[in-house]
Amino acid sequence: MKKIIVPLAQGLEEIEAITAVDVLRRADIGVTTVSLGDLKVKGAHDIIIIADMFIDEIDVDGFDGILLPGGMPGSVNLRDDERVINMVKSLDKDGKLVSAICAAPIVLERAGVLKGRKATSYPGFGEEMPSCNYVDDRVVVDNNTITGKGPGAALEFAFEVVDYLAGEEMVNKLKGEMFTDF
Repeated sequence: MKKIIVPLAQGLEEIEAITAVDVLRRADIGVTTVSLGDLKVKGAHDIIIIADMFIDEIDVDGFDGILLPGGMPGSVNLRDDERVINMVKSLDKDGKLVSAICAAPIVLERAGVLKGRKATSYPGFGEEMPSCNYVDDRVVVDNNTITGKGPGAALEFAFEVVDYLAGEEMVNKLKGEMFTDF
C-alpha cells in the first residue's frame, strides 16, 4: 500500500486538506495527517481537524510522498517549519511525490525543489516561487511534483495525486463511484 503524509498547520484551507485525505483514502492509499503542534488544528474557516499524530512522531522514510494543503496562514506556517522543509527535501531527493496546492507551493520553493520545474499556485503566489517555470493551470504535474491552483481545483488535484500513486484505473474507478447519475 502506498502511503502519504499530509501535514496540517493552523490556518490551513479545509477543503483542500479534507478533499485530498478523503479521495486518497477512497483509493486505498494510506494517509497519515500530522500536526505541527496541537493535534486539534484550526483551519482558516474555523473548522477543527484532528490530526492522526504529531509531526515529530513520523519517519518520512516509510512514505511515498507528501501533500501540502494551502490556506493562509497555514501555508506560511508550513513554509516556516524546518521539519516540513526537511521532509520535502528528503522525499524529493528520493524521487518521491512532493505535492502542494493553493499557497502551499511556497513550501516547495523554500525547500528548493521547484528549481526549473513547472508549477502553479493560488494567484499572486507565483511571485514567491521564482525558481519554477510558472504555469497558470489548475493542476500541474512535473515529474514527482504536483501543484494545484486553489480550493476550486481540490478534487482535480487529489485525482492527480491518486493517479501518480495508484494509477489511472483507480482514478477512473473513483470517478465512477463519485460521479454517478442519481
